[in-house]
Amino acid sequence: MRRFPFALIATIAAAGLGGAFSASAGAASLPAVGVADQKVSAFASERFRALHVRRTRYVVPWNVALVPGERARFDEWLAAARGVGVREVLVAFNVARGSRCPRNPCRLPSTGSYARAFRAFHRRYPQIRLIQPWNEANSPTQPTAPWRTGARAAARYYNVARRHCRGCTVTGADVLDLSHRAMARWLGQFRRYAQGTPRLWGLHNYTDTNRGSGMTRAFLRLVPGQVWLTETGGIVYFRKASGSVNLRYSERRAANSLKRMFTIARKYRSRIRRLYVYQWSIDFSGNRFDAGLVGATGSPRPGYYVLKHHRRWIR
Repeated sequence: MRRFPFALIATIAAAGLGGAFSASAGAASLPAVGVADQKVSAFASERFRALHVRRTRYVVPWNVALVPGERARFDEWLAAARGVGVREVLVAFNVARGSRCPRNPCRLPSTGSYARAFRAFHRRYPQIRLIQPWNEANSPTQPTAPWRTGARAAARYYNVARRHCRGCTVTGADVLDLSHRAMARWLGQFRRYAQGTPRLWGLHNYTDTNRGSGMTRAFLRLVPGQVWLTETGGIVYFRKASGSVNLRYSERRAANSLKRMFTIARKYRSRIRRLYVYQWSIDFSGNRFDAGLVGATGSPRPGYYVLKHHRRWIR
């Protein structure tokens, strides 16, 4: 069975939360920026390597450790990331491959099934110490979206991760910046069933970076502690599953959205300590979601130069 070196554990632990929750002057330093992409090919890019990215994020099926094909896919990606100097990986769990959420099949695993899969993941990848129990949990595309049953399930997954990965950094919930009312109701149910008081949260603030919705500020008012922008950036093009276009193609608008992202993070830097820009390049030509810093052929877009201008945040 292929495993990765235990030597990474100390490095990742040292790069963890530390004293980030302190209100001291040191907390006002710039947040750390990572770049996330699901594709191994991102790490082969000379431009990617030139940025010296040290942090990234990857979304895996919740049962990744139990499915040989999924393990092999993640192992390949993880080896490629480590090969270019990435030292810290934030892993988010998601629906199993083959799910067609929000259409069927779109089922939540039972708490027991999730626990078995999570324990298997932790045994195989003990060096992964940054965990998100469920990706974008309040999104309408996720089975965890219903505020009564879904938020309760997400909280139970959080409890499992905390119980079986002691010493790990686990986000309380990973949330999409929907309307204030929807976020508040969903988070209220989540906090009711989450054990203890989560002090770290994940936010995908796309409506704020791309439309100036102000939802980052609203989210900060809803939760205590620290917030990581676990998916953020400028969207070049977005078409809804229904076929309607939400954001027309514009590389310039996406670059301006990235500038807004840095402005937001700087403004709230006492609480926002990490940003994970998504994504390096579009998954495939014609995909309905494109937030690539570079084009499908690897050519740099204006957004790439915005990130390069802020490269001192990449650490």
